[in-house]
Amino acid sequence: MMGQITGMVSGIALAALLAGCAVRIGSETELPAPPPLVVADKAVQITQPPARAQSDLQVLFWNDAQRSERFRAMEQWFAGHEVPAANTTRALPNGAPLGADLQADLKALMASTNAAGIMVLEDGKVRYEAYGLGMGAGDRWTSFSVAKSFTSTLLGAAVKDGFIASLDDPVTRYVPGLAGSAYEGVSVRQLATMTSGVKWNESYTDPNSDVAQMNRFVVEYGADAIIAQMKALPRESTPGTKWVYKTGETNLIGVLVENAVGAPLAEYAQTKIVEPAGFAGGLFWMVDPRGGNIGGCCLSITLGDYARMGQFALEGGKGVVPEGWFTEAGRAQVDFGPDAPGFGYGYQWWAYPGGNYGAQGIFGQAITIVPQKKLVVAVISNWPTATSSGGRSDTREVVMKIAASID
Repeated sequence: MMGQITGMVSGIALAALLAGCAVRIGSETELPAPPPLVVADKAVQITQPPARAQSDLQVLFWNDAQRSERFRAMEQWFAGHEVPAANTTRALPNGAPLGADLQADLKALMASTNAAGIMVLEDGKVRYEAYGLGMGAGDRWTSFSVAKSFTSTLLGAAVKDGFIASLDDPVTRYVPGLAGSAYEGVSVRQLATMTSGVKWNESYTDPNSDVAQMNRFVVEYGADAIIAQMKALPRESTPGTKWVYKTGETNLIGVLVENAVGAPLAEYAQTKIVEPAGFAGGLFWMVDPRGGNIGGCCLSITLGDYARMGQFALEGGKGVVPEGWFTEAGRAQVDFGPDAPGFGYGYQWWAYPGGNYGAQGIFGQAITIVPQKKLVVAVISNWPTATSSGGRSDTREVVMKIAASID
């Protein structure tokens, strides 16, 4: 079961959502003029890559060599927002190196999982850092569904800032285009935990699945595609009673936050994540056909900034989110039960045994947080396949060995 669970992260049919992206906000979810979120003189820029053949944008069908090269340069393939580095970069000083046995384990993990980089922080200090696949410390690597946890953080920030009054508010308060649909009566909290009760098929191999049908909705509805697809879905259970992984719902959270805040996710992330977490390499976040950002995937940051994001969450978010937000967001709001003991799902974060939690994406991206040991492990990879239960479990095993070595 865990192989399926850990694999259910959003490839999001990237070509469907990203090819030919416009840079405007669609009518169904039109945003008001953004508030002054630009920090100092550093503006968030919209980038547009050269025109590409449609066949070149089929990310899930790139070969190994193409992934290793292009995952480091997604801004050259897709339109997006470019967020500059923080005015004040968070230093990541060197700590005591890990023992030789653990370093050997990490080197073996890098080899077996085709990793582009691994960084281990203990109490904010670097105890291990290594790169592969041509990756360097200044390069950025795409996140896939690790981005979901960024979107969750921005949801928390919107609550803290008063743009969203409560997680118990109805979704339709912030996305009125869903009125009268199966999302009527669904709360923001239920959307965040993927327990809306709305029916969804996440199969990447079924051409008729909901995730595969995203392309059709983009072609037919353009900027209104997300709302058009989600409002057409039927309800299969009472809200709050059934967990189903839904890429479409994380994209919906992105729309909800953007509508509430009045700015794209990337602009909000500049003041709520990039600056307070002290990102050194800025952030690139792809846009969807509305000109907003894709809530469920597709931001690119350096390995060090993956680790800084984990440290930011570990330390509670520096007042950006409500007190205790990350504890709640990383706690098992949904328990996967005896088939996966100790595992669950929070607010777009995966809950792991022992009070640990993390973010994860296809092809092997992960941020794992072990609060009791003040440990953050960031991994960016190019697995040979989009999902790998073995790669995920091997990574967790090494992280737990590192945690066990810390007094």
